[in-house]
Amino acid sequence: MTETQEMVIILTGASRGIGQAIAHYLLSRSHKLVLISRNHAALDQLHYQYGSDSVEVLAGDLSDFSLAAKAVDIANDRWGRLDALVVNHGTLDPVKKIADCSPEEWRKGFDINVTSAVALIRAVLPSLRKTRGRIILTSSGAAINAYQGWGCYGASKAVLNHIALTLAVEEPDVTTISVRPGVVDTEMQREIREVHNKSMSEKDAAKFLGLKKDGGLLKPEQPGHVIAKLAVSGKTELSGKFLNWNDGVLAEFQEAL
Repeated sequence: MTETQEMVIILTGASRGIGQAIAHYLLSRSHKLVLISRNHAALDQLHYQYGSDSVEVLAGDLSDFSLAAKAVDIANDRWGRLDALVVNHGTLDPVKKIADCSPEEWRKGFDINVTSAVALIRAVLPSLRKTRGRIILTSSGAAINAYQGWGCYGASKAVLNHIALTLAVEEPDVTTISVRPGVVDTEMQREIREVHNKSMSEKDAAKFLGLKKDGGLLKPEQPGHVIAKLAVSGKTELSGKFLNWNDGVLAEFQEAL
């Protein structure tokens, strides 16, 4: 797969884990990024390493839906176009059984994982229609598998998958793909093992502990680089699909790591 044209991409969740791997991949290949983070300091290293010509940071909490339009304005004002949106942020909270969780906690979880994504998508669509661009959604296996205490998270990721399906119908000039990144060695996994394990079933807690202990976790670069490449050159025929990062149809986007 060849990548020639420099792309302008909005990326969320870039301060660590998969998002950071996506950012490094894209910036090392001269693409331009608007990064949304709760604080600028978390992304200072990317600014320092790649320079202000390639990176713009918008500081704020994505539950402030006005950030979406601001990010689009930055991309268009700075580089004159927008080619892709990567929605990679999210929270596992609240990790509680449905019987023990308040509606307000679910609302907060959905505001972070779903409603902010809708705000971003709505804001980018006019620009992406012009460039026949792409929207890549970082989903989860929890969208199709149930874990005790993960109801809000899993349901929110299932919504993202359906948003991809809907956009494939409603926005034929924009390619939207939902990606399952697998179980990755990230801060979220540490929290699952050390904090949220108390709210999970013993079986599920043991599963995630064993993956770390036995070296079964993926490196962030493995799914991260696939997501980055899809943002640059994901094909129209993939639009609306929910795909594992290592699915056979994504072979050209994968690499040995």
